[in-house]
Amino acid sequence: MTESAVFDARSRPPAEVEHWTCPHGRHAGQGCVTCYQAAADADPALPVWEVAAWFTSARPIPIRALHDVHRHGHHFALDQPSTPLIFLLTGQLRAAQAVEAVAGLVGFLVQNRHIVDEFTVTEVRAVHSLTG
Repeated sequence: MTESAVFDARSRPPAEVEHWTCPHGRHAGQGCVTCYQAAADADPALPVWEVAAWFTSARPIPIRALHDVHRHGHHFALDQPSTPLIFLLTGQLRAAQAVEAVAGLVGFLVQNRHIVDEFTVTEVRAVHSLTG
């Protein structure tokens, strides 16, 4: 099962906004620290999601920070595609639903503001992992 979305400035139908709102009331594109913390202690019976979030940043992220992200667990990686100030954060998270996995991945950025202080999520994808 794959879920993906492009988040842009135009307004969205209420059903779509609700679909991308986590159980804690946060839009997945804004991140949820509670979902991030819940993924760290998640029930092993929950499905594993391979999650990707593309985001922009007003400032460059230091190379060292790009390399240090994997130390935070969840098999996280932060990469910078060839386009300046566009970044890709990926990771594996256990969660009941894709929205919780995405909110948790982006919640990592919220909790770790020393890595990137301002960001805007532009696109997300969550794939139910069969190998988790």
